[in-house]
Amino acid sequence: MNNNRKNQKCLVIIPAYNEGKRLGTIVNTVQSLNLVDEILVVDDCSIDDTAEVARKAGATVISLVANLGYGAALQTGYKYSYENDFDITVQMDGDGQHDPNYIENLIHTLRNTDCNVVIGSRFLGHLRSYKAPMVRKIGMRFFRFLIYIFIKKNITDPTSGYQALDRDVIKLFARGNLYPSDYPDADIIILLNNVGFKIAEIPVIMYEDDSGKSMHSGVRPLFYVVKMFLSIFTVLFGQHRTFLRRTQKCLSKQE
Repeated sequence: MNNNRKNQKCLVIIPAYNEGKRLGTIVNTVQSLNLVDEILVVDDCSIDDTAEVARKAGATVISLVANLGYGAALQTGYKYSYENDFDITVQMDGDGQHDPNYIENLIHTLRNTDCNVVIGSRFLGHLRSYKAPMVRKIGMRFFRFLIYIFIKKNITDPTSGYQALDRDVIKLFARGNLYPSDYPDADIIILLNNVGFKIAEIPVIMYEDDSGKSMHSGVRPLFYVVKMFLSIFTVLFGQHRTFLRRTQKCLSKQE
């Protein structure tokens, strides 16, 4: 573990699509905690005032010229983090589901352990009962089971987008072509494990999405399941295996 972790630069990434009504409050709350050096909002070509609200609240804003998807917005943030030499990157959603008060716990765990990724789990501990829709709940449990089968680790919340990542992980995601543009979930956890990164979970509070626009709503859960199967298969048996072995060696070297 880096002995200078207490002095590390921290960035919060918030991917956002049409979140103008909620985003100002989220950015202001994160700022009031005085835990991070910068807040980056990646506006995924919103048609509302998301970008304007974020700027007025004091966030740095990158506006994408087309709606590229949640994963692509996150990777844009990873590239910004890597190019601007941030040591710790916290990602959280812009829809109000993630309680900003747990940013401190995510950062603290990353700084004081040998983990590379810390996932905020809504199902770990007994902070609050999270009520997920039945279809999504089944999907979560299924991919939780798959992760255990493939990497022998019990990840209680494989779809959580509330995470803290160290610079080595950001380097992998920013410089490679492995990060998906849509739903980065179980496949990314398996990929990180196979590279050799250490993953931890801590309990956090999340709130149910009441906007009716979840990326796992409608017919999308079916697409999500098929896509995730293919992505996991690629991680386990595809050409990425050779790339991941090379990446594992490169990460241990100085640039």
